[in-house]
Amino acid sequence: MTDRLYLLNADWFDDQGGPWYCPPGARIEGVLSLYPRLREQVQVTHLDHPRPRAAVVAEVGEANQSCPLLVLDGEFDWPDAQVSPETGARFLQDDDILPYWAARYGIGRPHP
Repeated sequence: MTDRLYLLNADWFDDQGGPWYCPPGARIEGVLSLYPRLREQVQVTHLDHPRPRAAVVAEVGEANQSCPLLVLDGEFDWPDAQVSPETGARFLQDDDILPYWAARYGIGRPHP
């Protein structure tokens, strides 16, 4: 099993207009560009914006559909992970993903 990352596709529209992209997702995409080997170590899935996001709901439940979202495979202990009350899956969202990647996969950390 491997860590599973969910990101939103760019250029979506909602009731506020658009086209939009997700700023936290863009940061994660940038790190994936800086460290291309991560794409070989993490399963990356891009989703459309509208909810429900079935793939994410299946992993962590309906209450945690915000992306970016990383579902941890359980092979690397990370005490800061959230736990889904619906599925028991451990996961991270937004910028909480980056320190985990630094610790698990040996990439650089964001400068404070």
